Amino acid sequence: MPPSKPYQPLLLRLLHGVNAAIALLAILSAFLVYNTYDGRLGTLPLPRIADIIGIHGTFGKMLLLGVMPAFALYSFHAGQKRLVQPDSFKTLMQIPKPMGWYSLHRLVNTLMLLALTWAIASGSMVKEEWLPAGELTQLWYYLHASGWAVLVFCLGMHLLMSAKVGGLPLILSVFDTAYRPQDSPAVWWQKIRSLVDRS
Repeated sequence: MPPSKPYQPLLLRLLHGVNAAIALLAILSAFLVYNTYDGRLGTLPLPRIADIIGIHGTFGKMLLLGVMPAFALYSFHAGQKRLVQPDSFKTLMQIPKPMGWYSLHRLVNTLMLLALTWAIASGSMVKEEWLPAGELTQLWYYLHASGWAVLVFCLGMHLLMSAKVGGLPLILSVFDTAYRPQDSPAVWWQKIRSLVDRS
């Protein structure tokens, strides 16, 4: 594999991919919920989907009870170099130098995880009957809707910064199916046990 080609660990690619796919479905279904039951900031002429609130909630539960905790555990341990570092805010001042952009990328990655956690946690407090009943001023609904907005913003920044620091090769590297021997699924259990022991 050429040294100039970005490489992402296989476990990171899988967790990131599944997490991203479910999160995107949650974001899309959240907009459909808003478009159907709220619409105070405008709507689109889209068909109504039966039980869209339940569908959106299912995606939220999949994140909460499944892939998000595993992805967060990986990110804050094996993937911690991709998140905010002790000197990140100092090196952030070096923009437009490459180190400054890398620091901003790490900050955005961290905010993305926090925004997703915020959206999941606040969404778990929203009652399914509120919106059909027209109860649009509930605090937890406001918090969840704001979490959705922050998440969408962070997603845009995440893609923008990925393109800035690594270009198309970095973005495509998360879809690569090749992996190195040390990333083989055969050694995952040993690595997971090591992560748990260190935590």
